[in-house]
Amino acid sequence: MVRLNIMKKHLLFPLIDDRQIKSVRAGDEVEISGTIYVARDAAHKKLADALNKNKPLPLPLKGSIIYYMGPTPAPPGKIIGSCGPTTSSRMDKYTLPLLQSGLKATMGKGGRSEEIAAGCKKYKAVYLIAYGGCGAYLNRFVKKSECFAYCELGPEAIYKLEVKGFPAIAGIDIKGKNIYNK
Repeated sequence: MVRLNIMKKHLLFPLIDDRQIKSVRAGDEVEISGTIYVARDAAHKKLADALNKNKPLPLPLKGSIIYYMGPTPAPPGKIIGSCGPTTSSRMDKYTLPLLQSGLKATMGKGGRSEEIAAGCKKYKAVYLIAYGGCGAYLNRFVKKSECFAYCELGPEAIYKLEVKGFPAIAGIDIKGKNIYNK
């Protein structure tokens, strides 16, 4: 069983090298700064189609993180509305080719399949868990938001966020350890 730790790790995306995530262990608290790409089901399907057809992707995967989230419109005076996570397991069928292409982290809520844990181990990537039910709180860590690709998809588009100190928990580390396994 993996126990929750109190050690807080800081990750800056995009990752320049793997040293930052090598020290992250399942259960660690994590603070994320830098660039986060946001994508949900429809955008993942388009990414998978592009990969299957050997077409270029609209975002750089190497060293990047994809957050499974659909932003809500920004209220007056805010950068973004609620930005809480969506269920990660829905993206499992799209994740391995993205990891193989250099993606270093995914983030959402809930457990992932054993196949994803094995993929994290094989490709030296991590799965991070954002705090569910806290979307209105999480928006305070977003410093900039823009629609980046597939903007015709609305909230299902790929967004690019600049964040500082965005909180999460390491759900799966690069050794494939998973906090959901007992």
